Amino acid sequence: MIDLKRDDKGNLKNATGLNSQKWRCYKPGQEKDFSVSRSRFEDFSKCPRCFYLRMVKCLQQPEGPPFRLNELTDTLLKKEFDECRKNKKSHRKLIEKGLDHIIPFDGGTEILTNSKNEKKEWQVIDIWRDARSKGIKSRFKDTNIILQGGVDDVWFNTKTKELIIVDYKSQASNEDVSQDTYFQKWHHDGYKTQLNFYAYIMKNMKLEFDISKDSYLYVVNGLELEEGFNSQIKFSETLIHHKIETDYLEDKIQKMIDTMNSTKTPKGHESCKNCAYARQRSIIDKL
Repeated sequence: MIDLKRDDKGNLKNATGLNSQKWRCYKPGQEKDFSVSRSRFEDFSKCPRCFYLRMVKCLQQPEGPPFRLNELTDTLLKKEFDECRKNKKSHRKLIEKGLDHIIPFDGGTEILTNSKNEKKEWQVIDIWRDARSKGIKSRFKDTNIILQGGVDDVWFNTKTKELIIVDYKSQASNEDVSQDTYFQKWHHDGYKTQLNFYAYIMKNMKLEFDISKDSYLYVVNGLELEEGFNSQIKFSETLIHHKIETDYLEDKIQKMIDTMNSTKTPKGHESCKNCAYARQRSIIDKL
């Protein structure tokens, strides 16, 4: 897509192709702490070259508009589970699946100080959800790299006393959502990485409770059932289970850090559309 750079008021600005927020860029060999999000880790997994150009060379890739409808379903689900959290009760979908021993986790509250030195009481789950300024964080071994992310929800297994990582997913498909076929779709495979990455971070946060090997995607699927829109869309709701795997992550994260500390731009993935577009564009621009 073609994306025009604008300010917060929608006025057009000069697009430089560089990120003006230099603190978001990494200098190879730096000692100062630097945060890497789950999405940037996935960028590295897909194409080390594009990852490096963004993180180290400070190139700013065009970005599409936010998915506001998906954000709305996330918000409504959070409200629904927060009501269960407040009442220390299981959710209707968990009860339906015979998982009534699982309840939304209530980690209590913490007092945090913002950049203006103002103190505010936060619910722990809201801290963990706030990926931009708070979220879940842990240092990778003895490096200066801080891994971070923002979970949609955390549930609590009252039998095993373990925390369960959960992510909400919104989609629209005429195909039934089922445990047997969900992860057969290639673009759903990244959701496993997301859950694994969050679990890895939380395991290293030294929390009161262990992290369960069980994790879930709460998938809401828009259905084409009605004759018209009529101001409503009906959704099916499906719990998709994923068994957490984190052993492979350490080696991959270390390779990502080694790439960030290199002064040599790595090769791109042969299937990367961004790299292919950049190559063809450079040829045309030279004509």
